[in-house]
Amino acid sequence: MEMASPLVDKRVLVAKEAVAYYESIQEFLIAEDHDGQLLGFGALHVMWEDLAEVRTLASDASHRGRGIGSALLEGLLQRARFLGVQRVFCLTFEVDFFRRHGFVVMEDQRPVDPDVYAELLRSPDEGVAEFLDLARVKPNTLGNTRMILHLDS
Repeated sequence: MEMASPLVDKRVLVAKEAVAYYESIQEFLIAEDHDGQLLGFGALHVMWEDLAEVRTLASDASHRGRGIGSALLEGLLQRARFLGVQRVFCLTFEVDFFRRHGFVVMEDQRPVDPDVYAELLRSPDEGVAEFLDLARVKPNTLGNTRMILHLDS
């Protein structure tokens, strides 16, 4: 949570209560050095049988540019593949970073089956609302970009 605070202050990450981190701890991967110092973290949140979101991907400012974020993202994508997820969504300011990893900007949700869309509408999760681009999360006041990656099997 300490590493997230400066990024929340800069509005790079969405503010979360401590309880939200603990409730989703099983979704997180962390990177640390040999001394156990936290270098970065990221989470994979499954939204549907074939759809997940990369959330809260960040690295310590003093270690950026060293591949930590890329390694974490690859680990999260491996986890998605293992779970059978075919599409991974993110909401990000780091468009170039995610593009380098194969993500593309989402124009709309046409790839979502109408029955699945109807089920997803029932979710109280804000990430699902962002994915669906629901009016209640508009306008996107943070100004970040919705992106998606279609995974190879």
